[in-house]
Amino acid sequence: MVYTGVLTKMQTEFLDPIQYYLVFENDFIHMNQLLNKTIEMKLVGHQCLSCGLDKSIYRQGFCKSCFFDKPVAGDWIMRPELSTAHLDKEDRDLEYEKKVQLQPHIVYLANSSNVKVGVTRKSQVPTRWIDQGAHEAIEIVEVPNRYLAGITEVALKDYVADKTNWRNMLKNDIKDEDLMEWRQNLKQYIPEEAKDYFIESNTETHIHFPVEKYPLKPKSLNLEKSKEYSGTLVGIKGQYLIFEDETVFNIRGNEGLVVAMNV
Repeated sequence: MVYTGVLTKMQTEFLDPIQYYLVFENDFIHMNQLLNKTIEMKLVGHQCLSCGLDKSIYRQGFCKSCFFDKPVAGDWIMRPELSTAHLDKEDRDLEYEKKVQLQPHIVYLANSSNVKVGVTRKSQVPTRWIDQGAHEAIEIVEVPNRYLAGITEVALKDYVADKTNWRNMLKNDIKDEDLMEWRQNLKQYIPEEAKDYFIESNTETHIHFPVEKYPLKPKSLNLEKSKEYSGTLVGIKGQYLIFEDETVFNIRGNEGLVVAMNV
């Protein structure tokens, strides 16, 4: 059967293992059911996630003009410490920025290829960790706005990584860490403004992914260049599809592409 639609990040369900759903405008595909089956993908166009036009995707699923103009792509998205809504100061659209920035945020530790620090809205726990391919994670602080989370993350970056090695994550080249011990060791470096929001009493969240075979040398599929691909799905981790021939495809990294998928 052929499904055609715009790629957006897979929706997930926190079960054991994680359940993945690829959602198109008129259809959705339960990806776990496609394990050990052949999937054919073909690029048929582009659709900006903001304006909806068939224009080349620049970053994060947006065309170039939307990326530099729309509030959903403001610099504070990737750099929370640049948030200004708590000061009643507009970046691109104050109403939108207040809605997103002035809500509870979590600073967390996640272990996918290594221990890293990150920020997410409280409503995105544990989705954010699943999307990063983390097999374990824990909250450090819960703050009332994005700015406080951002300055906390910046302070902790001097003592813990803030990036995931996607190749090691996909190879499952990982080791378990005592994240509660990491949290205690990092407590001293939390900024004064956020110290009162430190979380003392929670435990690690553990995540299991539907992967039957991990790649030894993952090769990233560039559908923009190849235009089409066919392979047997053997796993899903983070937002990556893993195929038998060690090809991997980052759904999140290809948002805005219109594809035809034959399954």
